[in-house]
Amino acid sequence: MSQAPTSEPIDWQAIELVVFDVDGTLYRQSPLRLRMAREMLMHAAARRSWRHVSVLGAYRRIREELGEEETDQFDAVLIDRTAQACRVSPDLVRAIAADWMEQRPLRHLAGRSYDGLVALFDGLRRHGKVIGIFSDYPAAAKVQALGLSADHIVCASDPHVGILKPHPRGLQQIISDAGVAPHQTILIGDRVERDGLAAQRAGTACLIRSDKPIAGWRTFARFDDPVFAPVLRP
Repeated sequence: MSQAPTSEPIDWQAIELVVFDVDGTLYRQSPLRLRMAREMLMHAAARRSWRHVSVLGAYRRIREELGEEETDQFDAVLIDRTAQACRVSPDLVRAIAADWMEQRPLRHLAGRSYDGLVALFDGLRRHGKVIGIFSDYPAAAKVQALGLSADHIVCASDPHVGILKPHPRGLQQIISDAGVAPHQTILIGDRVERDGLAAQRAGTACLIRSDKPIAGWRTFARFDDPVFAPVLRP
């Protein structure tokens, strides 16, 4: 899993497209998960049913497995496997996932973007960079809820993608849509085993948000980190 040496600076003048992951990269994911867990427990207690909890647990676990397996057109497989594992209908799985994974979290995201992100997005636009979003989950509503905007938004479940990270197809789609080359692109994410490998396989540069250094990978802890200084300057 080696990348360019961490000491090698990023040539921001050569970068034309900056692509961001969403969950864990644009906002801190653990507080949202805690909020959603509490909400789910209250929902289960009120209805005296743990069905939603078991379905979502299986859904998340199987989704991770399908990412590791690099299953093409994974969405249908995910729904079917979850339905079979929980002995419920595929329609119920779709409804629960859409409600709890896509809709309910939105009200908790306002104002939750990491400090410095708005300034970084402004700086990137000021320096003429194209901004992309590449997520394993539907992302347009999340990006809007966070008070951000992007030029290109692609998620793994889009019909023309259909495969989860670390497969680079979604990243390659954004690169194609933006009309740039891989060496003119950088992906900013938070998971080496997903975002980092997708960038590596697509031939792009990569930055991993991490509170601690990761051997062999360029990392940053904050969005006002010196690595972003060239695009934060007026």
